[in-house]
Parts: sequence; structure tokens; C-alpha cells
Amino acid sequence: MTVARSILLFLVAALAEIGGAWLVWQGWRENRGLLWVAGGIIALGVYGFVATFQPDPNFGRILAAYGGIFVAGSLAWGMLVDKFRPDRYDLVGAAICLVGVAVIMYAPRAS
Repeated sequence: MTVARSILLFLVAALAEIGGAWLVWQGWRENRGLLWVAGGIIALGVYGFVATFQPDPNFGRILAAYGGIFVAGSLAWGMLVDKFRPDRYDLVGAAICLVGVAVIMYAPRAS
């Protein structure tokens, strides 16, 4: 259950961070207005709190592993929201990052 909870938290964090950054991008770069930017800032703040609920107590480990989730999640967001078509190198790179997440977060460790 701890692994499932951790993965769910990573997914929520990715949604908040990637979505928040996208809202800021849309608000500022695509001239959609300051309300979009404000929504993005709020979502980015939510992202900052979500990581604190991870069961592992080590900030560095959590953030390092989250980096892999961010990479894969960003490509997924691009595909779903912006109709981006990743090439095979994008997909291989994301897969490597997700393997890194599994090794960093879920490898058996001595207590």
C-alpha cells in the first residue's frame, strides 16, 4: 500500500506542477491573462505541499525520484493537452527516467 500511495502522490504532484506551469505559460506567453497565471501559481504551490506527504523522510530522494515522474509526465501532458507527438527517443528517455524512479524510491533498503 505504501508504494501505491507514493505513486499516487507523485502523479498528483506532477499534475499540479505541470498543470501549474502550463497555466502560467498560457497566461503569460499565450496572452490569456493574469487569472491563468494566478491559477498556475496556486497549482505550483499545491505541488510544493504534495511532496511532503510522501512516506520516505528524505527530501533529496523524493525530489530526485520525482524528476523522473516530471519528465514522463511532461511528455504525457504534451501528448494529451498540446497534441505533441514524442519520437522514440523521447519515449526511451522517459522509460529510463521511470526505471530510475523505481530504483531510487522502491529498491529494498536496510533500515
